[in-house]
Amino acid sequence: MADSSFRLLRRRRSPSSEASEAAALPFWHYLVAAVLGAANTFSFAPTPHGGWLELVVFALFFAWLSRTSGWKSAALTGWAFGFGNFVTGVWWLYVSMHFYGGMAAPLAAAAVALFSLYLAIYPAAAAVVWSLVAGRARYDDTERAAAEPRFVPTWHGAFAFASAWALGEWLRGLVFTGFPWLSSGYAQVDGPLAGYGAIAGVYGVGWVLALVAALVVQTFYSVRRHERAARFAPGIVAVTLVVAGMLLSLVQWTTPANSPLTVRLLQGNVKQEMKFEQEGVNASLALYRRMITEKPADLIVTPETALPVLAVQVPEDLALALRQFADTTKSSILFGAIGVTITPEGRAKDFTNSLFGITPGSFDVYRYDKHHLVPFGEFVPLGFHWFVNLMGIPLGDLARGPSVQKAFFVHNQPVAVDICYEDIFGEEIAKTLREQVAPAGILVNSTNLAWFGDTIALDQHLQIARMRSIETGRPMLRATNTGMTAVIAANGEVVSKLPTYTTGTLEATVQGTSGRTPYVTSGNLTVIAVSLLLLAFAFAFAPSNRNGRRK
Repeated sequence: MADSSFRLLRRRRSPSSEASEAAALPFWHYLVAAVLGAANTFSFAPTPHGGWLELVVFALFFAWLSRTSGWKSAALTGWAFGFGNFVTGVWWLYVSMHFYGGMAAPLAAAAVALFSLYLAIYPAAAAVVWSLVAGRARYDDTERAAAEPRFVPTWHGAFAFASAWALGEWLRGLVFTGFPWLSSGYAQVDGPLAGYGAIAGVYGVGWVLALVAALVVQTFYSVRRHERAARFAPGIVAVTLVVAGMLLSLVQWTTPANSPLTVRLLQGNVKQEMKFEQEGVNASLALYRRMITEKPADLIVTPETALPVLAVQVPEDLALALRQFADTTKSSILFGAIGVTITPEGRAKDFTNSLFGITPGSFDVYRYDKHHLVPFGEFVPLGFHWFVNLMGIPLGDLARGPSVQKAFFVHNQPVAVDICYEDIFGEEIAKTLREQVAPAGILVNSTNLAWFGDTIALDQHLQIARMRSIETGRPMLRATNTGMTAVIAANGEVVSKLPTYTTGTLEATVQGTSGRTPYVTSGNLTVIAVSLLLLAFAFAFAPSNRNGRRK
């Protein structure tokens, strides 16, 4: 009797004892979480079919998270996992800051580490929400569990984890202008869950990924406990979700529209360290004049700032040569340059990172101004001018274009363009397609990743662009300075691409599409609404919370 009472008292722990226990996990627990985060980096490009690896990593991560016994240890576990993932996944920022920005190596390395610690806040917050909302559904009845209570994987916990994870990634892509690079759904482009992208976007793919991982762990735990009721139900649901994702990849949400276009995508391979020096400027102008006028096509696209001068200062002979070539060959040209507004007094203001379009037979020049600017590269956040002064990167404070801009017409085919970093924001591209008077049937991304050298950033950016095609059901054309210049089909498959760090032209025939995927129609609202609803449900009906209310 006394022994039974003692066990009962051990199970009824006070909040203070739980808090102290949360901090009692050994250091190696968090070290393992960081290693799992680093391993998750291998799920992304250039790893082939890394989505399957990501399923394994996330299952191990959720199992490891389930070892925690309070929100504090959950937060530290999520933070360690996030730091391991980001510090190994975005280390290429060091290249831009040190080799091209001129920042001292220790400062650049510290900046990457601090940025990774900041990004890790979001998986840490997701772990905290899961911990607080899902609650301890029940404890093991074993004596060890009485002494060391753990979170037990349950249906409530699985859906809460998926929802908290998706909301955390969505917030990471929103706060402080957002940085959704390495969102977990991107690794599924070549994985089994890519089909969910057309329904709920990259965050929806991440939601399904987290749910499948949690259900796999729940199944393992149920089998280990020899539970009789619905022992394999979570595993069956997980397998069903995976199979459904593979089948959804076969669905064609959009249909071919208008005549196919012949396209030429130019890759100049201009060295970043000399691009804005006068010698480099002259070389770029001559190079792209030759590449553009080399051969006609319905659409010719250059990389971002291929002409590294103000658009109003493009040499007259070059401007006339491009105009004459467009008119005589019926070729439409999109070229990157620096936009500017000239005041009536003749003063230049509002510099922009822009694309300009020449249409054959028309004297009107199309202009697209980049809307979503890169912090520190294209605009300086308030209070951080001292940081930018440590670097030598030009164009540090640009003006923004409108969030939705008109399409560029090539014959009768509307084309939606964006510049570099903008194509990592799927919601903004979906909004453009929803609100354009003539919704584009082809997406074009003009970029320059030479800032990051020959690193995994090039492969990761191509993977991101592929997700945009899956989400919108539209082909994507990518013209880059050093790579990856590519043609992506409406289903996200890479049709063709150029080798990186080579000078060349990619020629292809591209069929535009029309129609809306579910994601284009609703954007991120689907995954946000579902996640909030499920978190509220999990909090209200978790067994531990019901028991608390009854007590």
